Amino acid sequence: MTEILQRITEVKSEYLYEMLQEIKKRPGMYLGKRSISRLRSFLDGYMGAREDLGLPQTEQEKEFNGFQEWIQERFNITSSHGWDSIILFYSADERDALEKFFELFEKFCNGESPLPHKVVINHSEKA
Repeated sequence: MTEILQRITEVKSEYLYEMLQEIKKRPGMYLGKRSISRLRSFLDGYMGAREDLGLPQTEQEKEFNGFQEWIQERFNITSSHGWDSIILFYSADERDALEKFFELFEKFCNGESPLPHKVVINHSEKA
């Protein structure tokens, strides 16, 4: 059994982000329908299965753990709501929230600041 697990991890140790790109292309195939809640459940199952198999966290999985804090900072949320609930709250519906997830996740991966750029207005100048 250990030999099989070793071969599995050797084949592809960094798979999470590639898998998310596949889900983005064909969410219905992986999630059943376009839904951020289903994405969260899918990812929880994926992470849980890896943990049950005794597989160590990959670098991508460790990095993805920072997405929660990034989302909380972006939306100025200090509660314990998950990234999926926060995005859903600021979306029209589950489908819209899934689209926003992928937009925000791309920004997170690109190292963008979670805080939107602020416009500074000089109040001392009058028209």
